[in-house]
Amino acid sequence: MDISKTIRELKKRSDFTDNVGMILIHNGTARNWSRNSRQEVIALETVVNDEKIAQLREEHLGRPGIYEIIIEARSGTFAPGDDLLFIIVAGDIRENIKPVLAELLDRIKSEAISKKEITR
Repeated sequence: MDISKTIRELKKRSDFTDNVGMILIHNGTARNWSRNSRQEVIALETVVNDEKIAQLREEHLGRPGIYEIIIEARSGTFAPGDDLLFIIVAGDIRENIKPVLAELLDRIKSEAISKKEITR
């Protein structure tokens, strides 16, 4: 995802300025170390459940103040530094936007993405 391009397109919507005062972005990348063991990771394999992501997006779009949610999650084999997950949440005020991004991220990671680290 080209984040800048995606935001530019979002801002072109006629009702954007009536509904958006904040955009939060998550850009998850592959680490070169394991979260659990700190062992070196040379590759990361991910499998994304697109149906579950769509369900979670719809669920969170219904929250107060949320204007739009854009999610791109990638399946495949990735090297450290590669982009894996983008989440954009746009809405009215930070008190509405911050908790939605945090909960959505946690739920996507736990319910819609599986991963396997390839270590040295």
